[in-house]
Amino acid sequence: MPNRVYLDWNATTPLRPEALMAMVAAYELVGNPSSVHAEGREARRLVEAARAVLAGAVGALPRNVIFTSAGTEANALALSPGLRSAAAGPVERLLVSAIEHASVLAGGRFSTAAVSQIKVTPAGVVDLHHLRMLLGSGPPALVSVMAANNETGALQPVSEAAAIVHEAGGLLHVDAIQALGKIPFDIKAVGADLATFSAHKIGGPKGIGALVFAEGVAGLEPQLRGGGQELGRRAGTENVAGIAGFGAAVRVGIEALAEDANRLASLRIRLENGLRETKGITVFSDAVQRLPNTTLFTAPGLKAETAVIGFDLEGIAVSSGSACSSGKVQPSHVLSAMGLDPQAAQGAVRLSLGWSTQEADINRALEAWRKLGNTLLKG
Repeated sequence: MPNRVYLDWNATTPLRPEALMAMVAAYELVGNPSSVHAEGREARRLVEAARAVLAGAVGALPRNVIFTSAGTEANALALSPGLRSAAAGPVERLLVSAIEHASVLAGGRFSTAAVSQIKVTPAGVVDLHHLRMLLGSGPPALVSVMAANNETGALQPVSEAAAIVHEAGGLLHVDAIQALGKIPFDIKAVGADLATFSAHKIGGPKGIGALVFAEGVAGLEPQLRGGGQELGRRAGTENVAGIAGFGAAVRVGIEALAEDANRLASLRIRLENGLRETKGITVFSDAVQRLPNTTLFTAPGLKAETAVIGFDLEGIAVSSGSACSSGKVQPSHVLSAMGLDPQAAQGAVRLSLGWSTQEADINRALEAWRKLGNTLLKG
């Protein structure tokens, strides 16, 4: 849209040109990737090429990449009782951090009684001491800790969590959806047993995700049964165009990661310095390591939904730290877990940047905020 500034990249990213080109080429193919004739083999080639790209980007083997309809399905597939490895399991319960995405907090295929939440610190980081306590009070567990929080941008101690979990005979799942393409992520390096990803957070199309697991992890039960697609782990004809777009986006995003991260971190600092010119501004999780592109802020008396509408009228797309369900605005569960009172949690506004964000965009956002702040924070 012309004359608009898009600062909601953590919600979804624009489609990279390379991803669009890969998708158009895939849409021109007629073959089913499960067919053995030449047309089918060409479709299969695109799927397997993308699988290899994603596997290489996150330190996994291609045979351990399962494509799904989205990150939500990937998370639901990962959260499966009975998972095991040569050194752990089978898992009988699920521990999730209190700041996870709703698709993880829902517990996957674990019963409600088998799910417990791990506390976080006021800075929005998983409380490893509480994790140890929970692991010591029951049977082997699958633990889910995200790599980076989608609201605050706070990076989580996944490597430390992995060591604790493995020592207790459990497995670790990492929702790395916000991390891919923003910070380095390697499933082996961090010690994760399973990790999940989503294409539309890295410049790929909406409606395609992936579950990746480490070598030796077993016991994964398919949610969708039927044909033998995805090596029998997820039935249904593969979304060839979506997968091709995912692979192209990952390839470009990983190549540009270091350059983009440094540039976006500088822009974020400029943004936050400008916001702090307003008295009383709080930037959440600013005392810990964060994604280079994410700022979540509030001010006394600020109503997030009003601020988001105000930014929108100024031609700037941002988002709120609050979630809307059935027309009722509720406090962010992330900020509530960090100990904020409901009124403060309802005043959080998130600005997230991406590869096409420029200094001029930050200037426009700050200009809009000065105008809005003067209006919304009176008295």
